[in-house]
Amino acid sequence: MSSVTEKLYDKDSELFCFEAVVLSCEAREKGGYAVVLDRTAFFPESGGQYADRGTLDGVTVTDVRIKDECITHLVEQPLAVGATVRGEIDAELRLAKMQCHTGEHIISGLAHKRYGYENVGFHLGNGEMTMDLDGELSPEQIVALEREANEVVWKNAVVRAEYPDAETLRTLEYRSKLDLTSGVRIVTVEGVDACACCAPHVKSTGEIGVIKIVDAIRYKGGMRLWVLCGRWALEDYKSKHDNILTITRRHSVKPWQVVEVTDKQNDELLSARAALSAARRELAEVKISAATPDGQGNLLFFEGEMDANVQRGMADGGANACRGICGVFCETENGYRYVCVSRSLPLRALGKQMGEDLGGRGGGTDAIIQGTLGATREQIEAFFAAL
Repeated sequence: MSSVTEKLYDKDSELFCFEAVVLSCEAREKGGYAVVLDRTAFFPESGGQYADRGTLDGVTVTDVRIKDECITHLVEQPLAVGATVRGEIDAELRLAKMQCHTGEHIISGLAHKRYGYENVGFHLGNGEMTMDLDGELSPEQIVALEREANEVVWKNAVVRAEYPDAETLRTLEYRSKLDLTSGVRIVTVEGVDACACCAPHVKSTGEIGVIKIVDAIRYKGGMRLWVLCGRWALEDYKSKHDNILTITRRHSVKPWQVVEVTDKQNDELLSARAALSAARRELAEVKISAATPDGQGNLLFFEGEMDANVQRGMADGGANACRGICGVFCETENGYRYVCVSRSLPLRALGKQMGEDLGGRGGGTDAIIQGTLGATREQIEAFFAAL
């Protein structure tokens, strides 16, 4: 059944409970039911934003979609056609998305006003928001943009969502990714931005609370920004604050000393790793000198955890001490990680045979092969003894 659904969220973005009549309820091939109401406060997935979540008469709404102005609610249980049902929106999630979406309009509007950039990409999921600008920003410009965006929040500017008539629309300056001519919904952040948008927004910028650009990268000739606002920004701050406090308590330092102490630990760790690798290389040389090739002229070493570079060096050094193959096998959770080197025998075909007989995978050249094996030490030793 196709029908134009009255969009209650257009009239009141903070309407979280409503009543509506069930116009149709059809079973879906993938499970669940598709329900169409005469009106709804549920925002459907549209314009880069995920749909609202909530219930209809206590039945969970798993998704909401729109096509040709008909909004379909996907639910887990059937609803009686003709019945009046009560819809309840997940108000916490809706508010968080409105805070983020309006925050995105503020940043996009300021980026357009200050630098002439357009917002060419937008994604608002559950707990995250990204936006793509078609020009690059320096770190200093990002800081300035974030500061100015928050000043708009502190001013508590009015936010309006309206459908201008055709004459007004022709003279109105607004941002839009599409060439729209009629039925255009304009969201205006007073004094900052006007943009074509179908989504619910807060009624004043003070409701956003805070805008935080948490990350930025160069992306397709422009900039991708990760932005959090309001509730999600607070949750992000709490998570990072808790992590910083944990570090400061473990190391008995002040929060502003965290970078210094972690840099120092990183330098110490790199130094320790270098010393350990050097010691392991020396130990490998001792083992090679003390080892006796098997009857086939091969040297096989079975080791525990070992740096990949040390492992390759040991296999290469061992190949100089035998007339066959030197294989170094490091134990893993599911078998062994191996490197085999030979100065006299072609190894590429051997690697394939090892994969087939010892349950492994890998590759290489005739001079060196490496990969993983799912076999035991006894099986590996028997394989080489039979060559």
